[in-house]
Amino acid sequence: MGGLVNKPATFDIGQLRKQFGEEERVYRLRCVEAWSMVIPWQGFELAKLLQAVEPQAAAKYVRFETLLDPARMPGQQQAWYSWPYVEGLRLDEAMHGLTLLATGLYGSALLPQNGAPLRLVTPWKYGFKSIKAIVKIDLVAEQPTSLWMAAAPNEYGFYANVNPQVDHPRWSQASERRIGEFSRRPTLPFNGYADEVAGLYAGMDLQANF
Repeated sequence: MGGLVNKPATFDIGQLRKQFGEEERVYRLRCVEAWSMVIPWQGFELAKLLQAVEPQAAAKYVRFETLLDPARMPGQQQAWYSWPYVEGLRLDEAMHGLTLLATGLYGSALLPQNGAPLRLVTPWKYGFKSIKAIVKIDLVAEQPTSLWMAAAPNEYGFYANVNPQVDHPRWSQASERRIGEFSRRPTLPFNGYADEVAGLYAGMDLQANF
């Protein structure tokens, strides 16, 4: 944990569990590729960690970075992406009570394929925002450029809020297929969490800020 904070710190996963505790949160997950599922996560609110390191007044965004280890993660050998995987949130999004740092799911600790040791969960956003294998978090003044924004800026925006009225350039976002179901269901604004999070984006053009 670093960047624009008063108390930079380094934690291992055991320290995080002990200091911030764990609770179960059952959240809907909506993939940008129009499928969805419901997942019982274990973890703690990101706000607890941010409060512990004391963000400075200049901090406006939170930048997350994943483990860079092409030997263990052979997909990182693909040269057409700008590794390591990077994601970001506005500070108010990161401090929201729904924003979780997941340490487990389905009652067990995260496995490597699920994003161990630490994974971001923002249930009102498309799943690609849920960066896995987090090893570095910095508070910064400028909006971070995520891996997908760098790779395809016309397809993947910074906000990535679930929005059935803003289609992906190659498919509709108006409906989704829930894993385990045969028929499609309508996609809900903010993935069904509008009552909790829509106020974060009051007055914003959600077509332009996708």
